[in-house]
Amino acid sequence: MPPTATQVRTDALVSLDDLRAAARAIAGVAVRTPLLATDALEKQVSVPVFVKPEMMQRGGAFKFRGAYTFLSSLSAADRARGVITASSGNHGQAVALAAKLFGVPATIVMPTTVPRAKKAGAVRLGARCFYEGVTTAERMAKAKEIQEAEGLTMVPPFDDPTIIAGQGTMGLEICEDLPNVGTVIVPIGGGGLSSGVARAVKLLAPGARVIGVEPEGSPKFSKAREAGKPVTIPANPDGLADGLLAVRIGERNFHHLQAMMDDVVTVPDALLADAMRLILDRMKLVAEPSGAITIAALQGGLVRPVGATVCVLSGGNMEWDGLSALLGHGSDGA
Repeated sequence: MPPTATQVRTDALVSLDDLRAAARAIAGVAVRTPLLATDALEKQVSVPVFVKPEMMQRGGAFKFRGAYTFLSSLSAADRARGVITASSGNHGQAVALAAKLFGVPATIVMPTTVPRAKKAGAVRLGARCFYEGVTTAERMAKAKEIQEAEGLTMVPPFDDPTIIAGQGTMGLEICEDLPNVGTVIVPIGGGGLSSGVARAVKLLAPGARVIGVEPEGSPKFSKAREAGKPVTIPANPDGLADGLLAVRIGERNFHHLQAMMDDVVTVPDALLADAMRLILDRMKLVAEPSGAITIAALQGGLVRPVGATVCVLSGGNMEWDGLSALLGHGSDGA
């Protein structure tokens, strides 16, 4: 059921001006990823299907959009102090890359379970890395401890209007490239990407449906929607979609999603390997489990799309060993 007006703080929502300012900030720096048509699922779902391949983004995932937007909004003095963030991996790489482009030091706190590809990416970009716990709360507590001790500037992972606007630039691009878009399917982690994309789509294509997808073992927005407010769910460190395992939706992100998200579905891990295989075999793209979850929802029949449909492929940061091990358990595809 759509939220009532009293359930949504409209003052917490980013504006179209905010989204366009973020688009200007990243223009010529971030990759404007293409909208690619694919027939891999069109027969099954009976509508045109497109993918937004953010594995082609700098840093291998959508996170660079928000990280660069945020750093560009800081004063030179705040950047010069050095930046720090807590991340499951992709946001950390994005902050490391943005910091490198601005010529400032970056510190990243990641979980002890961070995939090797994401860890190596941050190190390769020159970041100083720490590893703490398995949940967002644990690594954020460590990041705040270091921030206070060293006077660094925190780059929020998702619960921040500038981050939301930066990630929402993807929604602007979708609507510009496909004005008749009918359905947009987007992953939900902490909520930065999903809230930004949902806001942009509803502002520019209000008739389109926006469907959020989260792992069955980490349904933080589904639970928040039921409760009418953000709630903390049990950690699921063993979930395959490591980029979507936040235990709590962000406060600002919750208000965006309550106002803009038409529906949310949960996807079991069992569907992710087949989706990754389909993306590789039929689209010739490499997606990490978090990036493949929208295709998994469509392929698994969990979403019934209406009109031209866009699946956001949020990233592709996965090492070869992990990719081959996962796909070895998938089907043969078709």
